[in-house]
Amino acid sequence: MSPSGVQEFVCAHSPDSDDAFMFYGLATRKIRSKMVNFRHVLEDIESLNRKAMQGMYELSAISYHAYPYVKDHYVLMAAGSSVGDGYGPILAATRPMQPDEIKGKKIAIPGTLTSAYLTLRLFEPDFEAVVIPFDKILDAVKEHTVDLGLVIHEGQLSYSKEGFHSVLDLGRWWKNKYNLPLPLGCNVMLRRIGPEYQSECTRLLSESIRFALDNQEQAINYALQFARDLDVAQATKFVGMYVNEYTVDCGDQVPIAAQKMLDMGFEAGIIPHQVKLEFVR
Repeated sequence: MSPSGVQEFVCAHSPDSDDAFMFYGLATRKIRSKMVNFRHVLEDIESLNRKAMQGMYELSAISYHAYPYVKDHYVLMAAGSSVGDGYGPILAATRPMQPDEIKGKKIAIPGTLTSAYLTLRLFEPDFEAVVIPFDKILDAVKEHTVDLGLVIHEGQLSYSKEGFHSVLDLGRWWKNKYNLPLPLGCNVMLRRIGPEYQSECTRLLSESIRFALDNQEQAINYALQFARDLDVAQATKFVGMYVNEYTVDCGDQVPIAAQKMLDMGFEAGIIPHQVKLEFVR
């Protein structure tokens, strides 16, 4: 590929409000390029993780946990990371419990390639995982088909209002133990895309995120059409948790934290092979 022509790339990401906020500038064509056009495809994160294993989309949001399984197809983008800095996925139950009580329990998880699942396994290796769509996890806990649920996305803000108790905040545990942010989601690009296009895509995503942060009210209103049962205040809070300076550019801390998380996953036998992270800036 040469930069002489405009290339169209499929850009796949989740319909979550934080992703919608991130891509606001690009999706509304307020951020444009003479080199690249994006066609947006919306799918849930576990579907994106699975499709990335086949190299289906040129650009895709995935979980950091999924990267060792897709590294032959993809490189990481320095822009677009979702990171919990002292907060993260919540392990919720219908009654108060201590974290050491989860051993051996049946736990609903949103997918085996999610970073939330990997982090929970690092905290407690011994539990029975039951894969349930992320938006049905609290229902499964309420119906007692599982003992606890691993809550991601907007459910992290609403679980307590629905009468559930937080047993463990994985982002807080990770920060307290390792003094690092918890890397959850990232964006990747196919390796076969020319380096000049890789750099342009990363620049565009970074600009789109910066544009949304600088035009927060409009970007939140755009993201609300994808938000599940959130009002403006909740959507603003949720987006603020996961779209920040780490998202504009991952810097040094996020690669260090992500490398540590994946190395620990390999050492624990959760991830089958070790991987060295590569970021395009």
